[in-house]
Amino acid sequence: MTLMDAPKFDAAKARQRTLWIRGIFAGLLVFLIGMWFFTGRPLDFPWNWWTYWAGERDVNQFLQAVEAKDLNRAYAIWENDFDWRQHQDKYKSYPFDRFSEDWGSDSMANEYGTVSSHRIVARKISGNQLIVAAMINGRKSKPLFLAYDKKLHTLGFSPFELTINP
Repeated sequence: MTLMDAPKFDAAKARQRTLWIRGIFAGLLVFLIGMWFFTGRPLDFPWNWWTYWAGERDVNQFLQAVEAKDLNRAYAIWENDFDWRQHQDKYKSYPFDRFSEDWGSDSMANEYGTVSSHRIVARKISGNQLIVAAMINGRKSKPLFLAYDKKLHTLGFSPFELTINP
């Protein structure tokens, strides 16, 4: 086939192709904006957005279980193992008895007392963890900082605190 034998230019087909390409880009843009709103409008790279959503969801579920005094469920969320009673020896570093002392309603080990309400005020990815700050019982002084491991999906106490501007 030579240049003189080339097929005629089909304007309708070219217009349809252009519309398809524009539609795909518009759909991708709408999807990204929707995901950004769904995950809480994080100021981070899009591949981290799901971690923000999953970490905040797990911290919310954990604190709701503590508020409801359902420590078995709270511990299951903490360790990301809902069958933890079947193999308690796996969690010797932070056993359920110690967890109950820290998070129980009559706990003297924490400075928040009985957890009756919470509000998440900040979150930030640091290394392999999402650090989540939650105000407990409407306190205005010092939030509780929990670390969500994005690979293991477990919770823990944060090794450091975030700076929170009022």
